[in-house]
Amino acid sequence: MIDALCAPDLAAIVDLVVWLEGGTPYAANHLGRVRLRDEGSAEVVADGNPLGSEDPMAFLPYESELADPSPRVSTDNAYPLAATRLRSFFADPDRSPDLAIVHTPRHFFPEQGGHVGEHGSLDVIQSRAPLILSGAGVPRRGYVDSFARLVDVGPTLAHLAGVPDDDLVDAEGVALDGRVLTEHLSDGGSRKHVIGILWDGAHCGDLLHLAEVGELPGVARLIERGLALRGGAVAEFPSITLTNHTAILTGTGPGRHGVMGNVYYDRATGERVVPNDQSTWHRSSERLRPAARTIFEMVADHTEAGGGPRTACVDEAIDRGADYATMALIRGSGENGADALDDALPDPTTSPYLRNAAFLDDSSFRWGVRVDDLGIAQMLDLFADPAAAPLLTW
Repeated sequence: MIDALCAPDLAAIVDLVVWLEGGTPYAANHLGRVRLRDEGSAEVVADGNPLGSEDPMAFLPYESELADPSPRVSTDNAYPLAATRLRSFFADPDRSPDLAIVHTPRHFFPEQGGHVGEHGSLDVIQSRAPLILSGAGVPRRGYVDSFARLVDVGPTLAHLAGVPDDDLVDAEGVALDGRVLTEHLSDGGSRKHVIGILWDGAHCGDLLHLAEVGELPGVARLIERGLALRGGAVAEFPSITLTNHTAILTGTGPGRHGVMGNVYYDRATGERVVPNDQSTWHRSSERLRPAARTIFEMVADHTEAGGGPRTACVDEAIDRGADYATMALIRGSGENGADALDDALPDPTTSPYLRNAAFLDDSSFRWGVRVDDLGIAQMLDLFADPAAAPLLTW
């Protein structure tokens, strides 16, 4: 099957085929086959090396990315931390696939509702999420030529919220895949309020560029009061929503937290799992593996319950252990799908944040305005009394 997928006549579609063999990750395409390593360059085992680079800082500065936005061949692309990410992706005995096929950055399939490129790719641009740290305990360094991993975000937030470093472990006591980004913190003390914000799907290069040229003044203020990593944070594979939301909030990769993608097959149950759907999104935390432990649970283990919620999880599917959670409200309502909490969602035409009402003609945008406005209302309620506001808010 691998040879068939790597045929030259599929080169315009198949960027890489990746799999695990004897615990070792491999990658191949029509150019050749390599055995991937955690350290050092990949080892060529047939023909040539299909990977141009494994450099997490590839296509920087931003002008380099603009010059080649969709590399035509894999040898012009970069695949950071490939071995580590693939080893995690293939680690679940029931939910990991036998192999994965990555589409090329130029693949276009509009007849199937597709788009240019490959959302979820192993390559550096799809895998580079923006990472900004700002506020108390963060030195003012501006733009920093460095990178991290998305699995580092959760442990860093938990650390800032006062969780001891020796308790940054899963439910079985095994150390997390991520680490505390101590090199980007000025001290190890706890904070009165720790807030994480996820810009789902945000393009790191575009975001930082727009902040620098004055198009995003709010983001620019955050960076001025802290720092932004030029190389962002490398996502887990596949570099898509639910796999990486879960990776952030557990500090582990998919092979440990169990959410292999927005769609995956579970051999143990014979079920095609579709957690990233309006009818199932609010129950996503039920898919976590037993050993997974969220940062909300970590904070709760080290914080006394008081008059208000210790932790809050707004507009996020992976909410297990949070004292306050949007998805818990949906579960409590007994409703499912797009109609869940519909009565609670505000009228989008009266939104004080809407700049162009014409955009409401798009049903997804219209629904998004309602959800976002409700999320903002929840945040304003949570922080109406700073003394009772959560220690950790996501």
